[in-house]
Amino acid sequence: MIHSAFPRAFVAVLSLSLAACATQSPPPQPAALVAAPEPVAAPAAPAEVLLPKVPQPPERPVAPPAVTDPAIPREQRIAAFVDYTAATYGVAPQRIRDTLAQAVYKQGIIDAITRPAEAVKPWRDYRPIFITPARIDGGRAFYAENREALDRVSAQTGVPAEYIVAIIGVETSYGRNTGSYRVLDALYTLAFDHPKRAPFFAGELAQLFALTAQEPQLDLPALKGSYAGAMGMGQFMPSSYRLWAKDGDRDGRRDLLTHKPDVFASIANYFVVHGWQAGGPVVARAQFDAQQAEFVPENLEPVHPLSTLAARGYRPMAGEPAPSDTATEGATVVNLDGAAGREHWLGYRNYYVITRYNRSPMYALAVHQLAQEIRAGAQP
Repeated sequence: MIHSAFPRAFVAVLSLSLAACATQSPPPQPAALVAAPEPVAAPAAPAEVLLPKVPQPPERPVAPPAVTDPAIPREQRIAAFVDYTAATYGVAPQRIRDTLAQAVYKQGIIDAITRPAEAVKPWRDYRPIFITPARIDGGRAFYAENREALDRVSAQTGVPAEYIVAIIGVETSYGRNTGSYRVLDALYTLAFDHPKRAPFFAGELAQLFALTAQEPQLDLPALKGSYAGAMGMGQFMPSSYRLWAKDGDRDGRRDLLTHKPDVFASIANYFVVHGWQAGGPVVARAQFDAQQAEFVPENLEPVHPLSTLAARGYRPMAGEPAPSDTATEGATVVNLDGAAGREHWLGYRNYYVITRYNRSPMYALAVHQLAQEIRAGAQP
């Protein structure tokens, strides 16, 4: 706090007369001006010391303004896209033009992307979409049917099999719903008619051309996926497919549409390259001191020391997991409106990794809880 200054004042000048003396003493000189002390600011609270961020792969390339600036006429942007994709990925310009001529704008795609469930639903309504008896039982059955392949990938990567299964369960109900939109139409619509995220989606459209050049078994105009252009059992975007998909059975191709060995290996690899810590905790339910204000971090990075979070009122509940080295491994805080009231969670490094698959904190928590249910019912 800055203290306010009191007014400046002159010290009074006194004139003394000596009645007993025939002559007066000379008057005293005026006293010097007394200045008020300068206000002193209270020391600022020390800045929170943050832990190192989880290392991440480079950001995926986005398309340049010549392709995405809505002030540029649409046909001119499309022409710039052809040039950009050809120059960046070595795809023949005529092939790009011929394929784009088959693309169709879909208003339903614009409608869908502006109202995703995680943006409009609280946790109490979001959770029941994914944590259901059917999805839990389906996950346990899927794990049992594919246990040998899943456990092999888990042993190789350190990613527990139940998290691979839970991703497939949340994304596509174990492969039953991989999307009905043509990927070409989805990315075309979002690249040229959704200015807010055009740089990302135009970049993904360019990556789609590069991907199908690398994986010739993929028929670009026939590919089906989500309204955002994600494909296959694990819903990989074209850039994720190109960069992190794995040939799980070494048959010379990466097929993430229906080929389970590739799907399992690719989901695990996605987690690994984004920083998965083998054997590390994912999330912990937190006890919160209601006398303190809720802490809302700027992002989901687990950079806050547990000691700092404890000072803010957040501690893992009894029996909940914690990092093995609390001096170097931190957490983030997630506050949610649950069915029974306010919920508080500490998200660790592996929780953050799940959010790299989908940036929603509720998505990551749903994957974690589904994975725990699948593991609880797995046969030894």
